[in-house]
Amino acid sequence: MLPQEIIRSKRNKEVLKPEEIQEFIQGMAAGSVADVQVAAFTMAAFLNGLNSQETTALTLAMRDSGDILNWNDFDKPIVDKHSSGGVGDKVSLMLAPLLACCDVYVPMIAGRGLGHTGGTIDKLEAIAGYNTQADINLFKKTVKEVGCAIIGQTANLAPADKKIYAIRDVCSTVESIPLITASILSKKLAAGLQYLVMDLKCGNGAFMGNYDDAKALAQSIVNVAAAAGTQTRAVLTDMNQVLGGAAGNAVEVMEALDYLTNKNVNSRLDTVTKELGAELLLQCGRCRTLAEAHQLLENVHSSGAAAEKFGQMAAALGASGSFIENPQKYMPRARLQKPVLAETDGYVCAMDTRAIGLSIIKLHGGRTVPGQKLDLSTGYTEFAQIGDKIEAGYTPLAMVHYNNEEEFEIAKADILAAVQIRDKQPPVHNPILMKI
Repeated sequence: MLPQEIIRSKRNKEVLKPEEIQEFIQGMAAGSVADVQVAAFTMAAFLNGLNSQETTALTLAMRDSGDILNWNDFDKPIVDKHSSGGVGDKVSLMLAPLLACCDVYVPMIAGRGLGHTGGTIDKLEAIAGYNTQADINLFKKTVKEVGCAIIGQTANLAPADKKIYAIRDVCSTVESIPLITASILSKKLAAGLQYLVMDLKCGNGAFMGNYDDAKALAQSIVNVAAAAGTQTRAVLTDMNQVLGGAAGNAVEVMEALDYLTNKNVNSRLDTVTKELGAELLLQCGRCRTLAEAHQLLENVHSSGAAAEKFGQMAAALGASGSFIENPQKYMPRARLQKPVLAETDGYVCAMDTRAIGLSIIKLHGGRTVPGQKLDLSTGYTEFAQIGDKIEAGYTPLAMVHYNNEEEFEIAKADILAAVQIRDKQPPVHNPILMKI
């Protein structure tokens, strides 16, 4: 069938057959389906939806568009975690080495920034020499020797998703449950995982802004993954504020390293990271109870072993062997740093987290077109958290890392508009909302 006929069918709210979806994806991977047709298809799917059978067919077609890894000669559980995207979400950077210290293998295929959310691969590219595009042989070698590796999609691993991912980012078709499900799982299934935990963000900084949508996405992912033979758990976590104190690229890597070395441990970030890790350790049989899994992760964290593991992973993938001892030497640093001071007294009661994510794009830390080169040095640190007491003219709402005064003024206006301060201190909620 012609690509335009498949697009027409979905535009007209018809249910596509699995072979039609497979044919469209195969054509896209082969180059016989144009980018403009991919954009039209994703918009039709965004507007009219895909049912569970169509979503499964799309996921498997995208998975099968390239290589599928196998780990048959590996003697430990193959586990991974994936996030649906948020602002300040650097959990992967910490969780992969933590889990690698717990006698499991963590082959993590991560993505770049999408929409207003940051991407793990963009963050890692702030580390001089780190090869996020390592080939499969180096990837598997690193996993075998270190226990974990985080890379981006190779040219032959779910290549159809790589193209769709970039097009969705700039065509306003990101917030679609079927498309998100297929994008996430095509990569994860192609990576040959045995166990997966999904971090489904819910809130004004997530693609799923409300609880019901986040729950629906979680159920969609669990169902499709199960149909494909990968045991999967979903954890819904709060994204109504920046996760941790940093948002950006290099600044988030630095916060992750401060966490791993116990220099600065944000409580919400710690809760989310260890809850996801504990679910995986329980699921794969490494631990018998969640309490045991939490204790194991705490022991690994406090010992500093995970920080050493991160350094080993970075070195194996091209970074300096002394990176972990002096990380700032090997990462870009913005020329200027200045705080945005609160203009009223009170307590932080809410924030427009999506607007904060978009403000990082204005600092050139995120993309407006596919393939755009980023300024990895910019972003925010010391970001205020909900419940914090604020004093006008004294308390920073965030420290801005920037390279010219115009950038700072724009960032300042964005932060002052995004952070709400009220007289009464709000309750501080657990970031773990539910599990599926």
